[in-house]
This record gives sequence, C-alpha cells and structure tokens, in this order.
Amino acid sequence: MATSQPPITTQPSPLQIHYQVAMPAPATHLFSLTLQVQGLLPPRLDLKLPVWTPGSYLVREYARHLQGFSAATATGVPLSWRKLSKNHWQVETTGVAAIAVHYDIYANELSVRTNHLDTTHGYFNGAALFLYLPGWEKQPITVAIAPPEGWHVTTPLPKLAASPPTFRASDYDTLVDSPFEIGTHACYDFEVLGKPHQLAIWGQGNQQPEQLIQDIRQLIHTEAQLFGGLPYDRYLFLLHLSSQGNGGLEHKTSCSLNYPRFGFRNREKYQRFLQLVAHEFFHLWNVKRIRPLALETFDYDQENYTSSLWFSEGTTSYYDLLIPLRAGLMNGSTFLAGLSKEITRFLNTPGRRVQPLQESSFDAWIKLYRPDANSLNSQVSYYLKGELVSLLLDLRIRVRSAHQRSLDDVMRQMWQRFGIPEVGFTPEQLQQVMESVVGESLSDFWHCYVQGTEELPFQTYLEPFGLQLLAHTTEEIPYLGLTVKAEQGRDLVKGVESDSPAQHAGLDSGDELLAINGIRVHAEQLSERLKDFQPGDQIQLTVFHQDQLRTCPAVLASPQPSQYHIIAIAHPSPTQEQNCLDWLGTSLANLR
Repeated sequence: MATSQPPITTQPSPLQIHYQVAMPAPATHLFSLTLQVQGLLPPRLDLKLPVWTPGSYLVREYARHLQGFSAATATGVPLSWRKLSKNHWQVETTGVAAIAVHYDIYANELSVRTNHLDTTHGYFNGAALFLYLPGWEKQPITVAIAPPEGWHVTTPLPKLAASPPTFRASDYDTLVDSPFEIGTHACYDFEVLGKPHQLAIWGQGNQQPEQLIQDIRQLIHTEAQLFGGLPYDRYLFLLHLSSQGNGGLEHKTSCSLNYPRFGFRNREKYQRFLQLVAHEFFHLWNVKRIRPLALETFDYDQENYTSSLWFSEGTTSYYDLLIPLRAGLMNGSTFLAGLSKEITRFLNTPGRRVQPLQESSFDAWIKLYRPDANSLNSQVSYYLKGELVSLLLDLRIRVRSAHQRSLDDVMRQMWQRFGIPEVGFTPEQLQQVMESVVGESLSDFWHCYVQGTEELPFQTYLEPFGLQLLAHTTEEIPYLGLTVKAEQGRDLVKGVESDSPAQHAGLDSGDELLAINGIRVHAEQLSERLKDFQPGDQIQLTVFHQDQLRTCPAVLASPQPSQYHIIAIAHPSPTQEQNCLDWLGTSLANLR
C-alpha cells in the first residue's frame, strides 16, 4: 500500500533510506531524527510528513510538532531547502549522492496515535514521526534507535542488529504500521497456536500479567477459530497504563492499548479492557486486511473518505462483545448488560434521527473526533450504530437460516474474497456479501438503517430469541433536556437536547446555571430539584448567558427513559429457547 507509484527513472539502483532516532534529553520531550538518503538523487528531493495515521480518521497535522529542520551532504555541507506547504519540504540535491536531514519532533501527547517521550519511556507512531519520500514509499527503510542507557526497544519490526538496535521495514506503510516502545517496560512472551506473542507493559497499575496473558490467549484462540487461523508470524501487544487513558490503535501484527492504570481489579472495568483487546485484535482481520477500497492505498496528505467505517469499526465493536462471551470470559447476562448499555447510549442520542450511518462513516474526518455543542443533536457514532446494525444483521441471518449461518459467515466470506488477497471492497460488494449469506435482498434494510435514519427495530429482531427491550426510568423526574457539569466552581450547561423544554426556553451550551425559581441550584442538585415539580409545570431558570443575567421560563415535559434493558420474556416458546441457546450459548432461564 503506497501513496503513489515510484517515478519513471533511469537510476541504476534504488535509493537507500535510513533513519536514526535519538532521545538525548527525554525531559525535553524531543525526539531527534536523522534521515540519511543515498543513491543517485533527483535534483530536488521532496519530503513529507503524514497529516493522519491509518486507524484514526482525523487530520491531526503532525507537522505542527516538527522543528529544527536542516539538510546537508554526507560530509556536512549545508544544502538549500524550502517549505512548500504545511507538511512538505524540498531539498536542493543537484550533484549530491547522499544527504542527511535533521529535525526534531516534540512528543508530549500520550495516546495510541501520537508520540510521547519523557524520563520514563519513549513511544512513537510512525506517521507522526517519519518523513516519507513521495514516489519512493515502496523502498525498504532501516531504523536505528539510540536509546538512553538502560532502555530497550520493543517493536513488531524485525531486528537487523543489536547495537545500535536496528530494524527493517519493507516499505513506508509498514513503518507507519509498526509502533515503537523504548524504555524499561516489562515484556512477557507467550505462545498461541504455535506462534510467538509478546505483551509489553509500560506504567504502574494493579494489573496481573499472568491473568492478562491467560485471558488474551482465550481471545486469540476464539478469533482465530472464527477466521481459520492467524495471518501473521508474530504479534505484539503494547499496553500503556496511564491515569485516565482509554483507547487502542490496530496494526497488522501489533496493537497499541492505553488503559487506566487501576482498571483491572474491578470486574466491570476489567471486562471493558478485555473488550478493548478483543476489538483491536479483531482489526488485524477487519480493516487491516479486510478493508474498504478507499483505504486500500493510503493517501497520507489528506482525508481518505469511505462510507464503510460502520462495518470496519461498528461490526468490530459488535464482535468485541461477542468474542469474550464465546471465549468464556463473560456470561450471557453480562453480554446482554453490555448490549443494553450500548442501546441506551444510542436511544439517548437525538442525532440518530438526523445523521445516517453511511454519512457518519463518510464524515468521520470532520465530525466524530470534533464534537461541539450540537453534536449530540446532529450526529451518531458509526461505532455505536454500526455495532447495533451488525447486531440486527446477525439476528436476521440466524433466523432466516435456522441458525445454519450467522454474521460469522459474512466475516469469513469477506476474509476469503477481500482479506486474504488484500483487495479493497466497495459498499456495494459488502451489501452483496451480506445478501448472499442471508439469502435475500437487503435493499430495504440498507435504505432504512444504513442510508436512512429510521428507528432500529430492536423488539422485532429480539423477539425470536425470547428477549425484549424494556425502557426504564430510574426516578420520576420531569424532562428538561439539559446537561450541566461543574467546572472550576461554575455550573455550566454542556448540552441542550433538540426539541427539549430547555431548548424551547432558549438555554444554550456555555450558559452558567444559577437558580430554579430564584433559589440557587448546582449541577449535582439539578435532578433532585426537578423531582419537586410535575410535567407541565413552568419553572424559571436563571442563567448567565454570555455574562448577561437572564431568566428563562421552561415548561417541563413527561419523564424520559434513562435506561434500556434486554431481558428474557416470561414464557418463551421452544423455538425461542433454542434460538437463544444457539446465539448466546446459554438458556433463557440463565438470563433471568
């Protein structure tokens, strides 16, 4: 996967591209890079830094962290260069056979898609660190690391030399796809299905490595069984334990995970961690190899649009619940509780009535990662709705085929047709595969739930399995439609739901809530205070709106469901009992 084809050239030999990554003063958060290029160079050598990284669909402008750019010959003679755009440098190389480019990257953002360097470790994502040569992305690249004394290097790339630690990437895409962890982190080796795996952990927390490895083994076994084996020679799990991080980024032979350091003792938090692992590991098939045509060849300069992220991410989210269940790491009740939470989130998102799932996928670049005051009312996550659409598709396939087929068959067919040969699929091909498995047209389904905004018919699809979705209002609180949070001693409106009493009253995100009916109210008191009123009552909300004191009358509405729960029906039929057993591996009686 390269951004473009190598230029037509009469060069007798390809360029040799070598990087050295040093960190002479980790406290400065600066990686110091030297790029050496040898061969018969063109008169002008172009260099670019990606604006995004595969797996995270947002233009992040990595070039804003680059500083101290310079270029010289192999003997140190300075070369002229100029900057052509935000991420594009051009070096004059007439008559030069080898150059060295130096620059620094500021690295002080601890996430799986950025770089972090301090006195405890160094971590980097290739897209955020390494310049590339347009037209030469297919060339092999070597990377030498100069770590501080006592630090070691962990990466999925094969090692060429031990001192200095030197690694080889077959091309630039592979380099981008191979994160580095450098420091004193602990490494644990284990084997699954005859293949070596490694868990590298940076940071302190309450994790138990032996338990982690045991459970990760089960997840690997379960996913390998679904797809018929493991498509790699070696796999690396990089785990960062931080104060409040939570996220992951998939790679072809590794994944980076960031999780709260004390999130392993509590059972519910630990199950969320297992879901994170299951999700990122599932991606080594779905999106790293089974990928939309728009992502078959990466353009690192700009957005890569696809309307199929709902399948790449949403279907993966459905499986990150299913896989721990099948692996025996959660029971059916826990699975349904997790699914109920997702449905609750979805049905409490007004934007589901506005933004189609296909559009949510396409607009990921400008919306999902850039929420604003109106996001709740205008957007729906392709992760979330994609997961629930995948649920409906799985249930539909199971019922139509009398459990002879399921969404698993869709994944296996996508793997055979597109994943193994690594040929990108189109939205039309995805729908065709779904239809071939379910055995009927899905045009109406696609029109309503992928391309449209009709409500997802959970009850209709759950009923054959002896399940129903119940709306639950925890307390009889009249509906206002206002989200308020305390920040630095002020109670600020963070969200106003569309068509709610609060919106009709003229309240706005950023307002400071002061009082109800002239009596002071704080964010944590709002729900309790609303209990003193009835639907239809008019209350006076006093706020500071852009520093102006304002009192807004609001007419309260009937209480809205705050939670939704999937439960077993009281008197299921034998068919419903069997359907539930085939899907969840447990009886309805065990779910009551």
